[in-house]
Amino acid sequence: MQRLSSILIGLIVLVLLASNTETAFSANDGNSTNGVLETNTSKVKVVASFFPIYEFVKKVGGDKVDASVLIPVGAEPHDFDPTIQQIQNTQSAAAIVYNGAGMEATWINKINPKFAIDTSKGLNLFSTKDPEIHASTDPHIWLDPILAIHQVENIRDGLMKVDPKNAMYYKNNAQNFIGQLKSLDTAIRGNLSSSNCAKRDFIAFHNAFSYFAKEYGLKQHSIQGLTPEGEILPQRLVEVVQLAKKIGINIIYSEDLIDPRSAQAIAAEIPNGKVMVLSPIEGIKPSEQQHGIGYLQKMYQDLSDLKEGLQCKM
Repeated sequence: MQRLSSILIGLIVLVLLASNTETAFSANDGNSTNGVLETNTSKVKVVASFFPIYEFVKKVGGDKVDASVLIPVGAEPHDFDPTIQQIQNTQSAAAIVYNGAGMEATWINKINPKFAIDTSKGLNLFSTKDPEIHASTDPHIWLDPILAIHQVENIRDGLMKVDPKNAMYYKNNAQNFIGQLKSLDTAIRGNLSSSNCAKRDFIAFHNAFSYFAKEYGLKQHSIQGLTPEGEILPQRLVEVVQLAKKIGINIIYSEDLIDPRSAQAIAAEIPNGKVMVLSPIEGIKPSEQQHGIGYLQKMYQDLSDLKEGLQCKM
């Protein structure tokens, strides 16, 4: 009996030892220290102000950055005002990246970030006296691929300061994306050249394409000013109809995040009038985000739609 008890005790000890060994291996699986499983906390938390800046941050930051966007993806950013919770979340991040050039002028000073990256720093900006915005400059720089390259470089330099150990990673990512922006620029120049297109004028919904138009030798007209928000008076609709007839334009561009009825009313009054979308890429529809559509895809779609409006060779 005593021998049987000894055997049973021995078996129990062996089972306990095996169990402890298995637990030790499990606890040390992956990146752990002293048997305690650690979560991945190595990513740099970065908050971008709105959609195109968020896209640029993701392209440069890659998997080293935990990027989020302050202004909801499908929201119109011109009249945005952050909540206290959004401000607190942004202030807890390693950095906030914003467009600058007055785009976030109404609320950026409410945030006291650990580190701020103004992507418009160093650019020559168009001045404006538009009463609808609270800034003295036109903020729509991201729609010009050449200026977007400068924004990406500012993001790269900022992330290298925030996270110097991954500096080369950010530098390489930025260079890859800049290559894509240069290809976009080449495509726009070739497709919208004066030798390829019968028209140089277009009517956008709001005055978002001034930098783009200057870069590619076009002339922008718009229904609204520097923001798509606000009432459009009947007299303004009449003026745009008269302008479209005068310069021989039959396509009126609306936007993807606004009511198209004003553009439709104008198109109904001009010969062969038609409404198309020319996106200022200030936001994106949730359905587009789900399908992986981003800044580059939207820019190429704008190029395609502009080719029709400018009567370019396809």
